[in-house]
Amino acid sequence: MNSSGKTLVTGATGFVGAAVARALIARGERVVLLARATSARGNIEGLDAEVVVGDLRDAVSLRAALRGVERLYHVAADYRMWAPDPREIIEANRVGTGNIMAEALRAGVSRIVYCSSVATLKLNEQGRPVDETSPAAPDQAIGAYKRSKTIAERLVEKMVAEQGLPAVIVNPSTPIGPRDIKPTPTGRVIVEAASGRMPGYVDTGLNLVHVDDVAAGHLAAMERGRIGERYILGGQDAPLGQMLGEIAALVGRKPPKLKMPRAPLFPLAYGAEAVARLTRKEPFLTADALRMAKYRMYFSSKKAERELGYHARPYAEALADAVEWFREKGMVA
Repeated sequence: MNSSGKTLVTGATGFVGAAVARALIARGERVVLLARATSARGNIEGLDAEVVVGDLRDAVSLRAALRGVERLYHVAADYRMWAPDPREIIEANRVGTGNIMAEALRAGVSRIVYCSSVATLKLNEQGRPVDETSPAAPDQAIGAYKRSKTIAERLVEKMVAEQGLPAVIVNPSTPIGPRDIKPTPTGRVIVEAASGRMPGYVDTGLNLVHVDDVAAGHLAAMERGRIGERYILGGQDAPLGQMLGEIAALVGRKPPKLKMPRAPLFPLAYGAEAVARLTRKEPFLTADALRMAKYRMYFSSKKAERELGYHARPYAEALADAVEWFREKGMVA
């Protein structure tokens, strides 16, 4: 890539954004990081990058961040599976994406990689891996986060088609690995399982990928992706029980044996959500998560492999890196 101009990364204080920022800095890019004034800076501390304070909900604040920027990686998102008011998640991701894309057009940014999610794709009840040819409509998405990402992705596609937005879309599956500072919903599962607090599980499955491979996929999309196309950045499909067993082996615990049906868990989820409305802390078990667990969330990255040269290491390495990082941070004994 021509590195004469600046590269802006949104969401670099978070999990995937931090990995993208580090990958760019490692290859010598002039990197600008957009951060809210209230964001924790642990993931960007010590990085050789310019930090600009701004908020995706405030379009005016984005103009200073985009000054002199040639390339944009929009990675920031409200990544919660539950909120007391689900509209918070939907509006944050819809408005934030619309604002940064409009201001990027205004600033003349030459190329954009938009970090969407496999949440925007339709699953099937047969558990077959899904590819990029199965886009979902917002009303087909389960839960506020998936709905918000679907709305935002459709907005980006419309801006590409109607306004010439120079954006490539990437759809990470379930990233895991180091620097999951919050942690993400999947990171919470790893922490709970590694700490021996998950005696059972439901019969579902995930596509797991190392966060650094997702970051490399972002850079490959910037170099080789086709404008307006979407590319799944995934790893390997794994049943949840298998994933929990591998986590148990990493920490020397016995794996959970109890495979639980979903239906009896819904009252527990509703109760956890009721408590969460009082404590303002996101519950570990939610009704939307149980609805999602009906499907095996399996995906194919063949298009990214073919067109971008994308490659993902075995997900077991990502699990090991995640557990090690959580141990270093004192989140796993």
